[in-house]
Amino acid sequence: MLLASSAFAQQLDLRGPLNEQVGTQNQPGGLPPAAQLGANGLPPLNRTPGALPPATGPAEGIPNRAYQPASPGALPDDPDALGGTPLAGPGQLNADNPVQPGAAGLNGPGAAQAADPFADQAATALRRRAGATASQPADANLQGTAAGQRGRNGAATAQDGDQANRAATRRNAPRRPGTTAAAAEAEQEVDRVVRTGTIDSADRAPLDPRAARTEAIEGGAMRRDDTPYAPLGIKAGSFTLRPSLEQGVLATSNANNSASGRSATISQSTLRLNAVSDWATNSATIDGNFNYQKSISGQELKEWRGNLQGTLNVDLDHDWRAIGRLGFDTAPEGATSPEGVPGAITQPQRKTFEGSLALQKDVGKLRLGLTGAAERSIFGDATLGDGTIQSQETRNSTLYTTTLRGGYQISPALTPFAEVEIGRRTFDETVDLNGYERSSKRLGLRGGVELNLGEKLNGEMSVGWLRQTFDDSRLLPVSGATVAADLRWSPVRGTIVGFNGQTVLEDTTTPGQSGSVLYNSSVTLQREMRANLTGNAALGLSYRDYKGTGDHDLIYSAQVGATWWLNRYLGLTSYVRHERLTSSIDGRDSKTNSIYLGLTVQR
Repeated sequence: MLLASSAFAQQLDLRGPLNEQVGTQNQPGGLPPAAQLGANGLPPLNRTPGALPPATGPAEGIPNRAYQPASPGALPDDPDALGGTPLAGPGQLNADNPVQPGAAGLNGPGAAQAADPFADQAATALRRRAGATASQPADANLQGTAAGQRGRNGAATAQDGDQANRAATRRNAPRRPGTTAAAAEAEQEVDRVVRTGTIDSADRAPLDPRAARTEAIEGGAMRRDDTPYAPLGIKAGSFTLRPSLEQGVLATSNANNSASGRSATISQSTLRLNAVSDWATNSATIDGNFNYQKSISGQELKEWRGNLQGTLNVDLDHDWRAIGRLGFDTAPEGATSPEGVPGAITQPQRKTFEGSLALQKDVGKLRLGLTGAAERSIFGDATLGDGTIQSQETRNSTLYTTTLRGGYQISPALTPFAEVEIGRRTFDETVDLNGYERSSKRLGLRGGVELNLGEKLNGEMSVGWLRQTFDDSRLLPVSGATVAADLRWSPVRGTIVGFNGQTVLEDTTTPGQSGSVLYNSSVTLQREMRANLTGNAALGLSYRDYKGTGDHDLIYSAQVGATWWLNRYLGLTSYVRHERLTSSIDGRDSKTNSIYLGLTVQR
């Protein structure tokens, strides 16, 4: 059982020293003097059972020495009495009375006021005699004292008992070694709120001289450039230009690819231009290629050819898209062309201007497109062997076509489509030199598929039928199957394979003939063998069918080349080429072998 002083104990108005006997009689249950045995013959509570009794108390007025526990590390019955005066003799402290003369209370030394009744007060822990049980007190005097205390104020004792239990629980709670109960209680009341630093406290904090320094930016590992020899380009407004100039020497066995051609050494200059816009939504591209050849030795040759094409892609409202194209192409009439002028020193120069506008719209998975195009062909004069100039104005014409396409997207990578083409070719001269009306109408049907597997495979291919009828009933219609393809396939990184196919209806001015159908096809291979070494190869096959005569031409070619880049701006280019023409028409067969070496400068 625990003893605790009443929180509301009566305050005694003491005006002088307290007589030991009077104090003991006036306080029921008071403890006997420290120098005397208890009422039951047992040692007093402030001595450990089994220990020797203390020496006889000193003379009156001299305080006894401070309490020392018999066992090392033991705690006193009252932790607050460690530095106080023993409970014996006149003028001594009494543990049951919160107000003692000369004691240091909460209100200062010698204050005659009780301590705060609401503060937790540590109760004196009772010791049990050896062999005593929890239900049997070790001292009869303790029972009497407890009974008297309960008689004085039972309700206060119950309340103090609860407080004493809580205090004992806090004292007996696990704590760090060397920490007293009072320190543990004080530690529980420490404010644990941590103030949050200001926003700029980290910036204002002094630098730690022992902190590791961050490495310099230049010292970090640089990212490897995947295309160290690609052109950087030139910024021009919102476009990036990538021009290149190539100068080389061509040695060939047939300067003009004709049946009567001779060998020659030719100087060849090529200018290439590519421009791409960097707009946020729409896009525009420009591609150009111009080539000039002039004989250094051997057969006389002087000609130039080139092409320039621009594309504008604009997104309109309501999922409409507009694609506009403008192009220009010029080249001399080839010796393999059925319209070549026989015996001409200089073949006529053909210039072609073309333009188109396409509108496209996606409706769910349905793909709709409408394209209108115009192509203007102009032919220059031809120079005969005797110096005569022969005009070719009767061959000038304009072709107008309209194409309607509809497709359905099975998947993002596969979109089958079908299209219908209608058009008309109009000659500047209604009747040619031989009296034939060469203007005609055309109708074409095609079906194909669009492929879009990203860089792996993309493009389209189609097959169909094309028919052209003339205004002159004496000329037979020209018709035939059509094949078209434009695919790019990359089986492995750094390798690009291209498939190209085209069907062209060729007009003629030969009397009584309607024209011919030319099928062009080629396979190209480009392989990046090293970062600065690129190889290329090409195979070509063309077949020409002369309508109404049964004649035909077969042209095949092969080429192997490579480009070695010395740095990002300078490279060496070379190729070897073989071309052969076999025809059912006499005097058209030819064979050409060529080798080329050039220097390329790019930006």
